[in-house]
Amino acid sequence: MARRSHHRALVSALPLAVVASTLVACDSGTVVNNDEPRPTIATSTTPPPPLADRPTNDALVNAFDYAAPQADGQTAYYFTSPSKRWVCAIVPRDTAGCQSATGSTIPITGAPDEVPGPDGTDAAPNAIQVGRLGDPRFATLDAPGYSLVPGPAAVLPFGKVLIVSGFRCNVQEATGISCASEVSGNGFTFSADGFTLQYTDLPA
Repeated sequence: MARRSHHRALVSALPLAVVASTLVACDSGTVVNNDEPRPTIATSTTPPPPLADRPTNDALVNAFDYAAPQADGQTAYYFTSPSKRWVCAIVPRDTAGCQSATGSTIPITGAPDEVPGPDGTDAAPNAIQVGRLGDPRFATLDAPGYSLVPGPAAVLPFGKVLIVSGFRCNVQEATGISCASEVSGNGFTFSADGFTLQYTDLPA
């Protein structure tokens, strides 16, 4: 892991875009995907997003097992890490992110001390997240954040992938939790011992 100053320089907030979702069935799981055509190579200098053609179908979980209706009528997809220490969610048309199961300041070595809070003032971060097009970043979220209420959310097992509406997350014993936008390829990987602002795919 890089030093804190390096990560703080990389962390920045960008607006989040909107994407509609439909359901696509796979042999060993269910993917919730957007209905926009996947980007293709327009010229030799415009490659497709790095995650678009790596569905990892043999490791998919059924997205319906993680779905939970929201008060606004939408559906979000929640999971808990095998250790029960972390809770995460994929919110279609918005973000994928994680936080401590206790909802406290995120206990990740190297995380920034402060980030802009919901009211614009600096506060200690309690989550890490990535939007459809923006850079991954630490954030301060109002409760419940990425925690399912009432919970607990279903566990996402080691070596499995949850894919929903252009986002994907996995949990690995060696690297921790990793989430990314399939549109931009931007993502994060973290454990209590540190983090990197890159997605970590499952081993081949």
